Amino acid sequence: MATERTEYLYDPEARHAFPDERLNQVLPELLDDPEVTAYLEAQNVNPVMRMGYNDHGTKHIEIVRNRALRLYELLKADNVVFNGAREQGLDEADEPVILALAATLHDIGHVVHREDHPYYSIPLAADLLDSFLDRFYGTAERIRVKSEVLHAILCHHTPETPLTREAGVIRVADALDMEHGRSRIPYEEGGRGINTLSSQAIRNVGLDPGEDRPVLVEIEMVNAAGVYQVDNLLKAKLRDSMIEDHVRIVAINRKSDDNLVERIEL
Repeated sequence: MATERTEYLYDPEARHAFPDERLNQVLPELLDDPEVTAYLEAQNVNPVMRMGYNDHGTKHIEIVRNRALRLYELLKADNVVFNGAREQGLDEADEPVILALAATLHDIGHVVHREDHPYYSIPLAADLLDSFLDRFYGTAERIRVKSEVLHAILCHHTPETPLTREAGVIRVADALDMEHGRSRIPYEEGGRGINTLSSQAIRNVGLDPGEDRPVLVEIEMVNAAGVYQVDNLLKAKLRDSMIEDHVRIVAINRKSDDNLVERIEL
């Protein structure tokens, strides 16, 4: 039975599109875990308050987690095979669990520093996972789930190439948090770097079934500054993600006062 927090998982209209019983057991406890919650709040201090970057806290994590699970849902609906859990001898039901855990913990290394934060995230996430996963898995399964989560965390923002589709989904979902709300804090405090300005230029990101590919990402921009988010960040993360052949990206400049960009397709 779905929990009362099913809305955190994926589109409520299609929430039974894939096996979710295990995810529905794990995710509510993850969301309520006091140590995880403390990290999500603390990890925003270095990037936002001290360095002027975009949001990397609780809201960012919620968006990345939702979009990772939405990507997973759309890919699974088109029978795209995920290899991470399967190659570890885990169940299909563990695939979205790996995604939810990796999405939630991928940025905790920011408590150490913004630079090289994925590498700092690994030992911090490993400690959290040891205690958290013990509630749901035996020793062997816990280690295998932990391994896949750590791989996805490492590959979300590093030169290391994802070796699983689970890791690729996290990499792409991280880049899909690009709307104007993400830059709210640094923008209001005077930040005008390219990350902040380009986020301000993007009004909406939609993930829907595509006609020629399982996933259609539609990005609505209000000026050409949003191209930085699409071409420099999202395009780079989609490359070699193991899902690049299954995703079509369309970015449209709805407010064409500058007349510089009307439409971009990847």
